[in-house]
Amino acid sequence: MKKTIRAVAALALLNTCAYAQVSDSTQVNALQEVVVSDTKFAQRKEKSGKIIEVISAQELEKKSGQSLATVLSQVTGVEINGNQSANGKNLGYYIRGGKNRQVLVLIDGIPVTDASGISLEYDLRLLPIEQVERIEVMKGAASTLYGTGAATGVINITLKKSSQKAIEGNAYINIGSNNTTDNKKYNGQDFNQGISVNGSSKKANYLLGFNSSESGNISQIASPDNATDYEEDIFSRQNLIGKFGYKMSSKTAVDFFANYDRIKNNYDLPFDNTGFNDTGVNTTTSEQFRFGISPKYKYNKGEFVLNSGFTKIKRDYRELNTFTTESDYSVYESRSVVADAFNKYNINKQLAVIVGTNYQFHDMLSQTPYGNIDRDAVKFNILDGYTTLVYHFDFGLNINTGARLNHHSAYGNNFVYNFNPSYTVKAGFPLKLVASYSTAYITPSLYQLYSEYGNADLTPEKNATAEAGLEAAFFDKKVKFDAVAFYRDQTNSFDFYFDPNTFEAYYINVSGKHKAKGVETEVAYDVTSKLRLNANYTFTQVDEALNRLIPKHKANAGIDYQPTPRTLFNLSYQYFDARNDAYFDGNTFTTTTVTLGSYQLVNALVKYELIPNRLTLFGSATNIFNEAFIENVGYNTRGRNFRIGMNIVL
Repeated sequence: MKKTIRAVAALALLNTCAYAQVSDSTQVNALQEVVVSDTKFAQRKEKSGKIIEVISAQELEKKSGQSLATVLSQVTGVEINGNQSANGKNLGYYIRGGKNRQVLVLIDGIPVTDASGISLEYDLRLLPIEQVERIEVMKGAASTLYGTGAATGVINITLKKSSQKAIEGNAYINIGSNNTTDNKKYNGQDFNQGISVNGSSKKANYLLGFNSSESGNISQIASPDNATDYEEDIFSRQNLIGKFGYKMSSKTAVDFFANYDRIKNNYDLPFDNTGFNDTGVNTTTSEQFRFGISPKYKYNKGEFVLNSGFTKIKRDYRELNTFTTESDYSVYESRSVVADAFNKYNINKQLAVIVGTNYQFHDMLSQTPYGNIDRDAVKFNILDGYTTLVYHFDFGLNINTGARLNHHSAYGNNFVYNFNPSYTVKAGFPLKLVASYSTAYITPSLYQLYSEYGNADLTPEKNATAEAGLEAAFFDKKVKFDAVAFYRDQTNSFDFYFDPNTFEAYYINVSGKHKAKGVETEVAYDVTSKLRLNANYTFTQVDEALNRLIPKHKANAGIDYQPTPRTLFNLSYQYFDARNDAYFDGNTFTTTTVTLGSYQLVNALVKYELIPNRLTLFGSATNIFNEAFIENVGYNTRGRNFRIGMNIVL
């Protein structure tokens, strides 16, 4: 009944609200040729020394109904584990053999993290893709520009901005099924709806938005014997976003933002002392509040930017205790402050220098049945200074090089650097050759340092990545191709150690060097103005110590067919190679390794503008052949599902 009311209310909203989306194709195309991730300032992609994957607003429109995690998992070299499981399932981020703690997420240029989490990671489930304008994915070590955590990749997310009109608005709704392979309830079980309004005047601009999502019908845990008493695990999410900008002059502007995001869902533990078991209704809630300010000043030879933000995250868990049949309650709360001030000075047309200072403060508290963490005693701060030089030679050579000195209040100093040359061939067909050597570091989290399992003697994990590749275009730029090979060393890795003799558990630095290497390649072919083919392939080989949930081979392919300006058909294919997973056996107190089989997914989408630039309808089908597969041992995955939706613009 509640789902019906939500659907009716959202449909009514569609008839009364307006939208905010830039539809200027010229502007979209221009954005595709500009990247910011490797310098923090906009520059033409041809001058970038990295092969940066860009998901533009135009590309996001071709992925209607998908989550942010699902979209990112289709990027070359990126695996977001859990994106095909129940909506409340935790996500794993894997880039170049690295895990969550080695992937840094930026939102509008500001690093985001949960300081109370074990791995200092950001939860991508908090962010609805409908609020996203553009994504850049830069792979490889990037601590010189971005500090701790940017060891194997940076996911740079840009949220939607206001339009040039005085007032615009958007309202949307989509409804889908939410089935496993052996559950075929094709009625509405997954709802997503939202509204936004925005606009601009000569000096001010604004954006306000709200999103709500609800789903059910799936138990997170998979039943090994098709038992029918595994209850569905409900997921709900609410998001509020507000942005305001003011332009004091042609040189000076300031932007403000505030976000409130809340997730509540049931969850299951696949293994406990009895093995596979749906352990009852366990619930968790995660609330995030962010706000910040970003002033900018442009002058004749450069630009100064200050990105600053405050984040407070609270997570709580009510877990059924199988021994006492009562619920254990745990709560984790963190606060983070980030201030990143950087300046670009153009010495001449060829040479620019970027100088910056970054400050971070993090603290946390927790209250659990196993112990408490006091906020006054559990905190640290980081102060970094960094410099990057960018030189563009007239004959096509570009050099990006820099260094960063990190000072951490808990363990002292750390130094990283990068050297990134590239060469653009100006004669003949367009060709860019790239190479780089970069170092990175990862600081231990507050939990790893100070929790009941903490170890104050932990030292930072260190990474070094070498890569070489090329970008090229053929046949009047109808065919675009890129490929890069990489090699990464990882030392001082963090791990959780359990002593079966003393029953003591704590975090340690793993001795020795671990290696990862691979190849990432992508090709796109504009057969005609109406038909586009694209494909990518990733090969990743890692040492045994890193070999968990990382497919050795992964491929994506897609066909976009647009017979008319108002109609789009998309067909996509994904292949995932076999992976290793592991679980802790509560009976034997040992970790058991299992191999998960390979699988393939075929998805389809159709979109139609019923009223040009005003009303768009779409329908999609995922896992069309209803293939059974496993993302994580013990957990359910989605089977064949359908989704329909509409978007109205006024």
